[in-house]
Amino acid sequence: MPSFESVHTQTGESTWARSRSGIGGRLRALRMAWIDNSRYFPLMLLMPVLIFFLLWNIIPLLWMVGMSFYNYSLVTGQPPRFIGLGNFVDLYNSFAVWGALGKTFVFVFFSVGIETALGMLLGILFWGSTRLPGRRLALTLLFSPMVLTPAATGTFYRLIYEPTFGVANYLTILIFGAKIDFLGDKFWAMPAVLLVDIWMWTPFMILITLAALGSVPRAELEAAEVDRLPWPQRFRYVVLPHAKFILMLGIVLRTIDSFKVMDLIYQLTRGGPGNTTEVVGITLFRKAFEGFTMGWSSALAVITLLVAIAFTSIFLYILNLRQRGGAN
Repeated sequence: MPSFESVHTQTGESTWARSRSGIGGRLRALRMAWIDNSRYFPLMLLMPVLIFFLLWNIIPLLWMVGMSFYNYSLVTGQPPRFIGLGNFVDLYNSFAVWGALGKTFVFVFFSVGIETALGMLLGILFWGSTRLPGRRLALTLLFSPMVLTPAATGTFYRLIYEPTFGVANYLTILIFGAKIDFLGDKFWAMPAVLLVDIWMWTPFMILITLAALGSVPRAELEAAEVDRLPWPQRFRYVVLPHAKFILMLGIVLRTIDSFKVMDLIYQLTRGGPGNTTEVVGITLFRKAFEGFTMGWSSALAVITLLVAIAFTSIFLYILNLRQRGGAN
């Protein structure tokens, strides 16, 4: 049998452990209550994201803006030399930069325009055919190009466009009896690149269209159907007022993404033939990572950023203007 002293010792230790755990539990409860009631609690939750955003976005952006005012090349071994707006003046006087900007605007206009039109058309068709057999499988197959990386897509289509054994030339010879060098001909290079981008990103606009149409209240659609409102008027007065914000958001995202395209075109044509498909992204890549002119490249990156911000501001202004006009 255990002695009185051992029992007394065990009882004292258990009582001390319970009191210690009770004090610790109360302290944890008080600490959690203070955190929950603190006005700094939302900031504490956002702090990891803010730190990540600061380290990987804000600091590199500020470094890039500062470097745009310096003449700095990695191959000379010389320290950066402050030249003020010299890089921006050089960009303004560069015919190559203006040509790259022109090709970029052409690419953005046709890619975003065609992707938006096809995406809205196919999105409306899928939205109105909820009972169609195989609808989910068709949507899954349609969305699959969007999952692929641009580098893999460019490599895949480079083999398709290959003039000797590519599938595209097999079809052109079979149908038209002629061989076309899609990526080596100045007339066909830009349309061939546009076709790949349209194939890859039209599913994104389909997804945006389905999300926009899903935001339309069903009661208003049923009322329009009861009133036998024609489809053009139903789309204009019922669907579009509710769906235009999400649609405009999708157009803004695609515009920004198309403006800074580089990897897809570089993998397809390297900017050729000549400089037919050399957009701003490829010019920036060559100057920064092949020519190592960091100051000049930083200035071009700043210009690209400002143009993307201008695109976004214009779209948002148009959207807010229409909303104010509808409210009045």
